[in-house]
Amino acid sequence: MTVIRLLLVDDDPLVRAGLSLMMGGADDIEIVGEAADGTEVEAAVDRTRPDVVLMDIRMPSVDGLTATERLRGRPDAPQVVVLTTFHADEQVLRALRAGAAGFVLKDTPPAEILAAVRRVAAGDPVLSPTVTRQLMEHAAGTAADTRRARARERIAALNDREREVAVTVGRGLSNAEIAAALYMSVATVKTHVSRVLAKLALNNRVQIALLTYDAGLLERPAEPGPDGHQVPPPGVDGVKGESHD
Repeated sequence: MTVIRLLLVDDDPLVRAGLSLMMGGADDIEIVGEAADGTEVEAAVDRTRPDVVLMDIRMPSVDGLTATERLRGRPDAPQVVVLTTFHADEQVLRALRAGAAGFVLKDTPPAEILAAVRRVAAGDPVLSPTVTRQLMEHAAGTAADTRRARARERIAALNDREREVAVTVGRGLSNAEIAAALYMSVATVKTHVSRVLAKLALNNRVQIALLTYDAGLLERPAEPGPDGHQVPPPGVDGVKGESHD
């Protein structure tokens, strides 16, 4: 059994104690360290080498958003799950853009927090499609035109097939569902997702979803594919590339 190394970051010692007690009881999770402020995060990561960091947003000196940005900018950075009190918060959106793999609410049931850590350690984002849409809609009102233009410039680096995969990721489909919708193997889907991440200099699937939303690629109705899945349209408003598998 692979053990997930977990670092807890929260300025409240009672919260840390509760998380440590809860998470430490799982056979596949090891609490390798704790930090009380964002100023301590990088040193704690260097010292403990965690797979996942459970990061509070609001801390006194350096907040969890800044700490996440700094951490995810490093090579071989651990995955980050942010802790928040709010369901849809501009600060959470900033954390996702910085490279966090998702977020959990502080009042989330213990079993769901454990599941979130396991999913992130396995490379899957924690956000559900519904929560992703809520976050993206929350941010839609500020500098939308500028954000869209910049996002479309980045998306233009993708070929048609990569863009289709990016849009299905944005719609919340799993690799297996994308494979069924776009008539390709799961291995091919994984290859395309990896290429999209590399070409767009992104960290994870959540950031792909945010970028496709910013570019306006999720706004046109999709056509039904096999088993009722929604297939993205082949071209969107001048954002085109060479099509190949």
